[in-house]
Amino acid sequence: MIRIVIAEDQAMVLGALASLLALETDIEVVGRAPDGVKALDLARSLGPHLLLSDIEMPGLTGIEVATQLAQERSATRVLIVTTFGRAGYLRRAIDAGVSGYLLKDSPADRLADAIRRVAAGGRVIDPDLAATAAFAASDPLSDRERAILRLAQEGHSNKQIGRSLTLSPGTVRNYLSEAAAKLGASNRIEAGRIARDNGWL
Repeated sequence: MIRIVIAEDQAMVLGALASLLALETDIEVVGRAPDGVKALDLARSLGPHLLLSDIEMPGLTGIEVATQLAQERSATRVLIVTTFGRAGYLRRAIDAGVSGYLLKDSPADRLADAIRRVAAGGRVIDPDLAATAAFAASDPLSDRERAILRLAQEGHSNKQIGRSLTLSPGTVRNYLSEAAAKLGASNRIEAGRIARDNGWL
């Protein structure tokens, strides 16, 4: 049996994925996570063959979870299933060590097949998105700039961001200015929009 954990912050989608995969005789859903922190905890404690994860989730993104598992040399392989068909997300996911990347509008039988292939040691990448990513601009942001921009996009002030990341408000402001300059943006809001549109957040 292929033991999997599903990480998805939308309860209805999480339930639908679990029900769909329960129909497969060789796949067992051993855990469900509504956010990235829980996904990481379940991957560590249950040691599934595969983590099926969305990208955008509270706490940690699917890419951040994949990065952490790779750093820990976990045997759990990660398959991203998301609505975000942006080249920047795919590039970051591959850099994080994911073994697969599919869009949520893929046929149901393709998902089960992708799970089997990834669990067997293969890689599965949406072919159209892979072709787009080959010609997309590179992500200019550092991990710190990305984290600060994400918090700024959520409406946090420099002081709140600084407190969250143990930085001074002035340092946060400098990071935001640097990120905006790299992205050719005039302010933090525009910088966040550009980064998100390109899949860099």
